[in-house]
Amino acid sequence: MQQGFVNIINFIRGTEPRNPDLDLLEPVIEQSRLIKKHGLPATWLLQYDALINDNFTSVLKRLDGRQEIGIWLEMVQPLVERAGLPWRGRPGYAWDWHADISFPIGYTPSEREKLTDIFMADFKEIFGYYPRSVGSWIIDAHLLSYLFDRYGITAACNCRDQWGTDGYTLWGGYFSQAYYPSRMNSLMPAQHTEAQIDVPVFRMLGSDPIYQYDAKIEENGQNVFTLEPVYSVSGASSEWVSWFFETILDGPSLTFGYTHVGQENSFGWPAMSEGLTYQVELVAQLAAAGRLQVKTLAETGEIFRSRYRLTPASAVTALSDWQGQRRKSVWYCSRYYRANFFWENKRFRIRDIHLFDENYRERYLESTCTTPGCTYDTLPVMEGFLWSNDRYDAGIRLVEVLSGGQCREIQGLDIDVKDGTGELSISWNCERGIKANMTCSPERLRFLLDPADTAWGLHISWDGSKEIAITEIEKHCLSCRHNGYAYEVLCPRGRIVKDSDSSILIVPDVNEIILCFSTRGSLLEADLYTLAQYKECRERG
Repeated sequence: MQQGFVNIINFIRGTEPRNPDLDLLEPVIEQSRLIKKHGLPATWLLQYDALINDNFTSVLKRLDGRQEIGIWLEMVQPLVERAGLPWRGRPGYAWDWHADISFPIGYTPSEREKLTDIFMADFKEIFGYYPRSVGSWIIDAHLLSYLFDRYGITAACNCRDQWGTDGYTLWGGYFSQAYYPSRMNSLMPAQHTEAQIDVPVFRMLGSDPIYQYDAKIEENGQNVFTLEPVYSVSGASSEWVSWFFETILDGPSLTFGYTHVGQENSFGWPAMSEGLTYQVELVAQLAAAGRLQVKTLAETGEIFRSRYRLTPASAVTALSDWQGQRRKSVWYCSRYYRANFFWENKRFRIRDIHLFDENYRERYLESTCTTPGCTYDTLPVMEGFLWSNDRYDAGIRLVEVLSGGQCREIQGLDIDVKDGTGELSISWNCERGIKANMTCSPERLRFLLDPADTAWGLHISWDGSKEIAITEIEKHCLSCRHNGYAYEVLCPRGRIVKDSDSSILIVPDVNEIILCFSTRGSLLEADLYTLAQYKECRERG
């Protein structure tokens, strides 16, 4: 039985212009009572307008020594004007959630540093020390580096992946747990120590590993299936919460199961009280049973840094479906890529692969966000969410290749997932006596089928009307381009052929297909036996 980590993180705003009559202090008082009742540690992150309000800080100063106080890094009118900058928020909005107003990326890099210096100095004046933890929906790489280099922060947290929710798109990142970000892109794990910020970033909010990825886009972006206790179908549902904790604790994870429990005070206590109370009580029970450890964000960051010099491989494994739709989902992440294996009844597809490259620069590293929304992303290889349509789901499928060249989708039910040292093994018992073995290792995906004489392949398909990242195929190489950035996926074992205008077929070499996501140098080190194939796919320079 593995042991997971839970961070209870409540972040505190000092104003809510959408509902000026909302009691923002009540949630903080009630959350602190709930934490005290169960004797648990928690992390409390203050927005600047709450930091300078004695009503909030007096509550936090009375907390016991197991509590951590840090900062929630969004910009508000008193902080911006304190820095001598004009407040650009809407009239009457001392906090405006639009990305160009609220997030540090709405200001120049030097302005971000100035705003942060004031925030940190005032925090130290009030509490007598600099905070060790910093949170925000997203902190840009420039400012995250500055926070580590100047203030020595221990840990950070950012929002889970979402498309367009509140105008914020974070897409293709490390699915759960934590990663060391690149100094070029705060959503992108770095591949080498010299390119990374040595601050582990933990993904917040507890994302549903089955249903969040494909959640439909509505007026305010994607629907929400997370642990946030204000959402009735997920975080406020005792059934869903129990399922979620069983999933992160019982499923193979390679490192550790992890989630964040908590809620921002601007939802009000009545909306969160029932869900949060149930969650904290469950966490206390699981901690007492030795199933998980409850730590502050900084403590978890220290443990992570003591164990891992580089971002470790991790997994989230959901082999039961709380909706009873016979769906299963396995997420694998390493510092080189992420992949999602998805089953629906007997059908299977890889619905997502994103490549991680520390040299891919975020949009706001040196420039300023000028729009209400913002986008952080990594490098898509398969985009099941964005490359699908209402009638067909984009993905990578295992197929039998028939004598006439047609492909027949392989189907099956029984799945076994096992974790090892950095590797995740998936065995899938299929129909007609076929067994598929898929191995995720930090730099590559490996596919084998049994019996070995099966004619099979990987069929990559998408909606032909969509603009995809794959631009060119060679025998052993997929060339891609996203947001003007060129990258490659190498296929040192297997042969890539064009199937149609909206599909690609990869056929095996001696019953084996390998997709490699590492840099060229690492490929040559790790796969010397593929040197001939590698040179062949690079002949054109």
